[in-house]
Amino acid sequence: MPKIKSEDVSTDKRSLLIVEDDGPFRERLQRAMQQRGFAVTAVATVKEGVFSVLSTPPDFAVVDMRLDDGNGLDVIEALAQAHPEARAIVLTGYGNLATAVSAVKLGAIDYLAKPADADEIYAALMADPQAKALPPENPMSADRVRWEHIQRVFVLCDRNVSETARRLNMHRRTLQRILAKRAPR
Repeated sequence: MPKIKSEDVSTDKRSLLIVEDDGPFRERLQRAMQQRGFAVTAVATVKEGVFSVLSTPPDFAVVDMRLDDGNGLDVIEALAQAHPEARAIVLTGYGNLATAVSAVKLGAIDYLAKPADADEIYAALMADPQAKALPPENPMSADRVRWEHIQRVFVLCDRNVSETARRLNMHRRTLQRILAKRAPR
């Protein structure tokens, strides 16, 4: 079985599993959460995440949606079965309503878009389950939302302009012009 990196594990700390394939982000988040009093286990794959959940179910989890070997929702589902009281959040750069609903149905308590910092993640993990979410202080403009949607579809189409244009029902040259511009604010 894969080697799992676990540091500073003690029985009096709250246990946290981080499943993230971006190494530098995973390490920064691991250090930040250790400073906030968590005993952190950090892994990079769905396989390692599920193994960790089955061997020692954590109290909290932060799971990336898209991992190199599969979907992070498999880890969320395993955690919900192994430790129903655990609080898990999903991080993703490819967010959409369907995956957010799936994550919550499988047991996630929140769904954060990347880039999310340690303070946002900590706040989501510790939030009162009965509290309503506050509206964002600086919501994205409609142009920015449109641009991010186009970028997501472009990545999902393996950066194929013709396929992306077809899926978005857009002329290929129009799409090329949009992709050549900087992101709106």
